[in-house]
Amino acid sequence: MKNLFEVTTLNEMKNRLARLSGESKRQWGKMNAAQMLAHCSEWMEMASGQASLPRSWIGYIFGRLAKRSVLSDAPIRRNMPTDRSLMVNDERDFASERQRLALHMDRFTAGGPERCTKHSHSFFGPMTPVEWAILAYKHLDHHFRQFGV
Repeated sequence: MKNLFEVTTLNEMKNRLARLSGESKRQWGKMNAAQMLAHCSEWMEMASGQASLPRSWIGYIFGRLAKRSVLSDAPIRRNMPTDRSLMVNDERDFASERQRLALHMDRFTAGGPERCTKHSHSFFGPMTPVEWAILAYKHLDHHFRQFGV
């Protein structure tokens, strides 16, 4: 399964990121392209340990079961719930958010498993570095598909 620790996967995702524009139209959801990029950067900050979110009570109940499903070969489905703290509603500058996300992606890949967060995911609970890297790829893929790239 693809994961963001692999340089070939990073390059694929950066090529898709380069095809995204500020005028790209979403195919589902509420965020515009710049907001989506900001959301993905904030998620990458969580995956790299720069930020952490408390575990949700519903995650304690359903997180382990849901983790297996999300980490399967199937893409993340449309309109998956998002932790409120990762929602971006204000206007953002597309170019700076694209640059910010590219930097987070590069740092995550370069840091490898050693620099990955040791915190639990706010919904899925404890995760290995490889699980974080798989989820990083799948999360970016989900949002890039949301905007047709």
